Amino acid sequence: MIENYQLQRWLIILLFFFWINNAFSQNFAPGTAIFEEYGRRRQLLVDGLDSLKQEGLRPDLSVQSLFLSPQKKSESQISYTVFPIQSTMLYNNKRPYGYGGFGMHNGRGYEQFISAGVYGRLGFLHLQLQPEFVFAQNKSYQGFGSDFPSQVLKDRFHYWNRNDKPELLAKGNSSRTWWGQSSLTARFGGFETGISTRTIWWGPGQWSSLTFSGNAESFPHLTLNSHRPLKTFLGHFEGQLILGRLESSRMAASQDEELNELYFLPLDDDWRYLNAINISYQPKWVPGLYLGFIRTFQQYSAKQGNQFRDYFPIFDAFQKKGFFEDGNSVAFDSEARDQQATLFFKFLNKKAQFEIYGEYGRRDHALTWRDAILNPEHSRAYLIGFQKLVSLAKENSYLQIRSEILHQQESVNRYIRYEGLGGRTSWAAHYQVRGFTNRGKALGSGIGTGSNSQTFEVAFVEDFNKLGIMVERIANHQDFYYRAFGQNSEMLPWIDFTVGILANKKWKNFLLGSQFQLVNSTNYQWQSELSTSELFPKGKDMLSFHGKIHLVYLIGANK
Repeated sequence: MIENYQLQRWLIILLFFFWINNAFSQNFAPGTAIFEEYGRRRQLLVDGLDSLKQEGLRPDLSVQSLFLSPQKKSESQISYTVFPIQSTMLYNNKRPYGYGGFGMHNGRGYEQFISAGVYGRLGFLHLQLQPEFVFAQNKSYQGFGSDFPSQVLKDRFHYWNRNDKPELLAKGNSSRTWWGQSSLTARFGGFETGISTRTIWWGPGQWSSLTFSGNAESFPHLTLNSHRPLKTFLGHFEGQLILGRLESSRMAASQDEELNELYFLPLDDDWRYLNAINISYQPKWVPGLYLGFIRTFQQYSAKQGNQFRDYFPIFDAFQKKGFFEDGNSVAFDSEARDQQATLFFKFLNKKAQFEIYGEYGRRDHALTWRDAILNPEHSRAYLIGFQKLVSLAKENSYLQIRSEILHQQESVNRYIRYEGLGGRTSWAAHYQVRGFTNRGKALGSGIGTGSNSQTFEVAFVEDFNKLGIMVERIANHQDFYYRAFGQNSEMLPWIDFTVGILANKKWKNFLLGSQFQLVNSTNYQWQSELSTSELFPKGKDMLSFHGKIHLVYLIGANK
């Protein structure tokens, strides 16, 4: 009895000790609703005593940075805190729509995302446990039809068989609990290393990325990274090197089983090994400028060897000619590796409260450097965007204007490089490794294979509060459209036109975010009306609703 009393007393003392030594060093995942956007705005504003702090490419999403004033910030060697509780509710009434959301399916019907956890520090060791729970209804919907000619069906499965993006991520109601934003790492100076399942977002994009974003469920990986910009005589550097594991969806592409039996190539049950590196540089001579480079490789584990280059292919040569044997690359191609590389920039000017950024990527190895320079359009994708804040009369109030263009469609280069007019492979797709995905969702952009988008938003913002409108245009699966219908004047592309209302509100320790959109899909799934003709083409349209509500309870994090 006395022993139990003493144990309880020590537990109370220990918990009290933890409570008064909050470090607030835990981080929200990049792409987290409300926080990502708020952190990005803060990068454009001179922030009092924090103005001398060197900022990274992406916003600092730690609780310490977002909610504590500079005078209150502290970093204890032994600390513990409870993570804010996050909930996201999503509803699509007629068809899947939306991107992001980490492990959310963005399918038809209702979905629920919940995340909470704890963070602790013991000297140089940092432990973050933040699991995620997702429930999804996965209702069936009007997908790609079976009433097309056989060649069109083959063209559709040409891309489905080079990717892992099924129409449904599960059959009926499904739920999954995952480690989410958890990690165990050690920090030494400005470096950090350890094991993690936390979301990675590389590149400067606001809504999308060409490599890693918050679109798919996070994946387990070993990491070696900087946790703050590292100062050198040339400027500041940031970087990350990861070794990861990716999984397939284990789902057939179409909702129509007969089509799957005729045209679908079953997915390999093997997991995929991932090796990736990201380096960004801030020149000391040009304040506000960021330049960066990303390279990724993935390969089925059964194909992986045991040499250094099998574990770290990111250090391989960029020129494919270096891998030729007997005048060809058959042996190299048999390793079934999928690589992509991107270059990016970002420039922000705090005086003008303005930023502009861009990212250019290429997937296929260039034969030589000459080939890369003379043919930059081959297997490329690009992203470009900006953000501008206009100060209003009320203190800390701004008019926020931002936009982003994403282009993944194959260029006209396909007409020269390949036989015929069909093209070959879309961005983030691969004939051997079946796409740059995890559990059926793209690791980078979530708008769809070979799709393009233009997004524009204008809003009134004050701290976390926001009221605005968003318009978006998505040209769906353009590579398939031009492969299957490019020479058919009666067929029109499938375009989504979206208009939405955005509203965020902070009240004490509660944060509420909402996004309600009407989606007008013209020529949905490339279906034509019976009255269509070559001179007057007419497709079938669909009007649908997409809604999201985010709710966050900030435990012990009052600004």
